[in-house]
Amino acid sequence: MGIKSDKWIRSMARKRGIIRPFSEKLVTRGKISYGLSSYGYDIRVDNKFKVFTNLNSTIVDPKKFDEKSFRDFTTKECIIPPNSFALAKSVEYFKIPRNVLTVCIGKSTYARCGIIVNVTPFEPEWEGYATLEISNTTPLPAKIYAGEGIAQVIFFEADEPCEVSYSDRAGKYNRQKGLTLPRV
Repeated sequence: MGIKSDKWIRSMARKRGIIRPFSEKLVTRGKISYGLSSYGYDIRVDNKFKVFTNLNSTIVDPKKFDEKSFRDFTTKECIIPPNSFALAKSVEYFKIPRNVLTVCIGKSTYARCGIIVNVTPFEPEWEGYATLEISNTTPLPAKIYAGEGIAQVIFFEADEPCEVSYSDRAGKYNRQKGLTLPRV
C-alpha cells in the first residue's frame, strides 16, 4: 500500500470522477488553500453548518441523537462557540475505488488556531459528501470560512482490492448527499 501523488489523483479525478468538483491546482490567493496538492487533495467546507448547543442540556448519545442539540446556519463565516463544535459537509463529492483508502487530516492553518477537524477514513467503495466535525478547543469563539480549505485527504492504494468493501456491506453512510448525523 502506498501514498498516491498529485499525478495519480489528477488522473483518477479525470478518468473515474473520484472527486467532484475537482480543482487541478492548489488555490491559495486570499483563501485557506484548497485543491490538488503534492500528495493529497485539500477539501473545502460547505456553507451549511450545524453548531452544537447545550441549551437543552441533553446527553450526547450516538444511539439516540437529539437533533435539537444543534442550531442550523447557512453562512459564509461560521462562528463556533468556545469549547464546542460544528458539523458541516465537504463541497466535494467523493467516489472511492475498491482498492483505495483515504485518511483526512485537518489543515495546519486551523490547527494553529486550536481548531481541529475530525473526519473518518473514506473506505473502499464509499461515496458521498464527507461529514466534517470541526472542534473549537479554545476558550474563545472561532471563525470558519465556507468555500475554503478545511482538511486534506491522503489517498492510499492497496496492492490488491479488498474482499469486502463499504458498498458490499451496505455501509450506513454510503452515498450521503448532505450533512449526515449519527446513525445506528
